[in-house]
Amino acid sequence: LPAPRYAPATQLWRGRLHVMGGSKENRHTPGLEHWSLAVKNGKALEEKWQTETPIPRGGPHRACVVVDDRLYVIGGQEGDFMAKPGSPIFKCSRRHEVVYGDVYMLDDEMKWKALPPMPKPNSHIECAWVIVNNSIIIVGGTTEKHPVTKRMILVGEVFQFHPDSLKWLVIGKLPYRVKTTLAGFWDGWLYFTSGQRDRGPDNPAPRKVIGDMWRTKLSL
Repeated sequence: LPAPRYAPATQLWRGRLHVMGGSKENRHTPGLEHWSLAVKNGKALEEKWQTETPIPRGGPHRACVVVDDRLYVIGGQEGDFMAKPGSPIFKCSRRHEVVYGDVYMLDDEMKWKALPPMPKPNSHIECAWVIVNNSIIIVGGTTEKHPVTKRMILVGEVFQFHPDSLKWLVIGKLPYRVKTTLAGFWDGWLYFTSGQRDRGPDNPAPRKVIGDMWRTKLSL
């Protein structure tokens, strides 16, 4: 890449690998830059990354999805933990984070268009999405911190976005809240596995890293 990035949105679209947003080297400062590179059969066709239109809002931990030849970037956050310089155990310090539900689409003119946001701010959803019947399904994530304790709050809903009508729906709930999970869809079943779950039904803060796999029949 032309510059280091932490957790940028990345996706293949129209024969090019697009990388946008993310955080800069300190993990905290949002990056707006957007680059692309022509690729084919796993190989780069160009020597340098091409500069594209910057994304309106930077930050990491977003879903980046192509549906019906349109590129969508969904959710994310501004800010993240920062490494403490010189720490022998690579310790990080907390910084102010802003989680958002913004949705942007890249159109035919390579311009970003803001679309209706998610039902709630949501981050840590990089791989928590699938495409079903030309709609985007997103599971779990993290939302705004608790106003008093400032602890991270995990998300337990299953969201659906219809690109045709630009409408969001909450279509279900997970067995527990979870962030940074992996979602899949096969033969009518919606799957999710791994990530970090909540502390219990009454405590949405993150605790245990999991290896469980769950599935449910999805009828849309």
